[in-house]
Amino acid sequence: MPEDDPALSAEEELALARLALAEGDLRHAAGHVAAALVQAPTLPEVHETLARIAAASGGDLDLFPLGHHAFVGAVVARAHLLAAAGRPAEGLDLLAAATGYAPGAEWAAVPWVTAPDLPERLDPERTARILMQVCATAPDPVPRRLRDPLRPYLALARNAVTVHPAHPLLLGAASALARRLGEVALAVTWASRGVRAQPTKLGEVWLGYAYRSAGRTRDALAALERAVALDPDDLAVYADIAGTLADNGRLDDALGWIDRALAKDPTFDCAVHTAHRLRFQRDGDVAHLVALADFVRDHPDDTHEHGDLAECCRGRPWLGQVTPAGGPVLDALRQALAADAPVAVRLDALEPPSAMRTAAAAAPGLAVEVTAVADPDPREPRRATTRQLWRYDGTVAAPTLPTPSTEAADRIRQLAHPAWPHPPAAYDAAVGLATLDLADLLGLLVHPPAAPATALGRVLAGQDPSLWVRCVQVWACLGLLHHRTDEPWAESTRRRVLLELLWGVEDWITEAALFALVTAAWVDPAVRADVARVVAERLADVAAVARERRVPIAVSLAHLALATPDLDPATRALADTLVTGPAPATRRRPLRRLWHRLTTLLRHR
Repeated sequence: MPEDDPALSAEEELALARLALAEGDLRHAAGHVAAALVQAPTLPEVHETLARIAAASGGDLDLFPLGHHAFVGAVVARAHLLAAAGRPAEGLDLLAAATGYAPGAEWAAVPWVTAPDLPERLDPERTARILMQVCATAPDPVPRRLRDPLRPYLALARNAVTVHPAHPLLLGAASALARRLGEVALAVTWASRGVRAQPTKLGEVWLGYAYRSAGRTRDALAALERAVALDPDDLAVYADIAGTLADNGRLDDALGWIDRALAKDPTFDCAVHTAHRLRFQRDGDVAHLVALADFVRDHPDDTHEHGDLAECCRGRPWLGQVTPAGGPVLDALRQALAADAPVAVRLDALEPPSAMRTAAAAAPGLAVEVTAVADPDPREPRRATTRQLWRYDGTVAAPTLPTPSTEAADRIRQLAHPAWPHPPAAYDAAVGLATLDLADLLGLLVHPPAAPATALGRVLAGQDPSLWVRCVQVWACLGLLHHRTDEPWAESTRRRVLLELLWGVEDWITEAALFALVTAAWVDPAVRADVARVVAERLADVAAVARERRVPIAVSLAHLALATPDLDPATRALADTLVTGPAPATRRRPLRRLWHRLTTLLRHR
């Protein structure tokens, strides 16, 4: 049901509908009233006009056709006509479909849906199926801001339970809806009544979920275990029990239930997802997440969507987000932006060129003095390269590449983001950069465009411009992964360019290039050995340099190493050492506040 974008208001659509109705043009009248329903689904005048069209046409449902590309307003109009014609069950089916498509609209907030006598004209099992249809597309729980459009269905459930007080399927479905809408006590009451009326596997599952939402973990586990006893082959319940146990700190017991499920079916999707999530939760080994990503790739037709991989990666450095940069020049930049006043900073070591350039661009009044350049010289590439991105005049870096095209700047603004569900999802999203020229992708690394005029862009530009620059660099390198993908990896342009960036001047671009290589290893098992070897070499070099001077990107590269598939144990131990070493404390609190604000924005996108 693709949603149109009508330019007219509901009143204007109604005026056109009445005019067409007066002229006897019922088809155009129907089109306008359907558009008015989208604009104002509960406006009485809309329903009055719909009734007039129904009377003039003899209740012709074909004026509001269904089909593969049905307009949501026509679907809702047809639902109301079906109810008026004495076929409310069919009308509710359509309203539930509209709710699943556009859950924020009050499609069901009309008198006939909430009428106390409606359930008397419905088969209770049909009512239960309709409530289950609504639940199938609603989050659990439904966010408060989205609950009002679903409350008419809860009123229908109340009325139906009153009319059919001992129907087990109806009571269970009503409980599921009540739970999603925050009516937890009511959900427990209805589910308990359903199980007393007839103990079934599904009824016990609904009761277990209701108890779990009420915080009654012991009762929830008992109900779910009864469900297993009633149907030992429903492995999804095993996964539910495991998840409940894990949420309450009983990880070993949780894994025991998952092992029981996998012994029955090693490929059952819910059990596989839960198993990898819990094993990662137990030991933090990224190999579990890589195995889960492999399973998702190899089983694209899973019965339903799972969020275990995204849940494990959320908020973790490089697995689910860009790591914010630190260092004295950025601390000074953030101080200057917060105080809106000139700030001076003396550096006893040179910061990465991207950091220096970002500070100079975002705070022109920021006075930076570099008192020394330690060895090994950070202005020199770590290995010989034919692709030098920076040139130095003393301690001042300047890009060697021309600015990217306007198209490239616009494209990166649309895609660049500080967070992603997991590395394969970031790879998939970056396909939007596949058509950019290599010169544009490289130009973006040293000439990042201004942040977009969005809420997220304004936060980044106003509070931490460095994070936006890092976003651009990360996504430009992800775009490099989609460059000439017909070339075999070992001799490919994308691999060669990313390696040159990796071994170039010590910079944020080093991190971005390494993340792209690590992401390639996540999505293609054939390149894992190569990438793991590269990561090991680069991290060993970082450790060697760190024995002589501070390496600003060392901790971030170590986090990237820990995210690398098939990394050897020695390099993993080295990465752990670098991560757990002392880190600048001065930047933690403001960055934590910034990430809190960013994640709040992301949740409401």
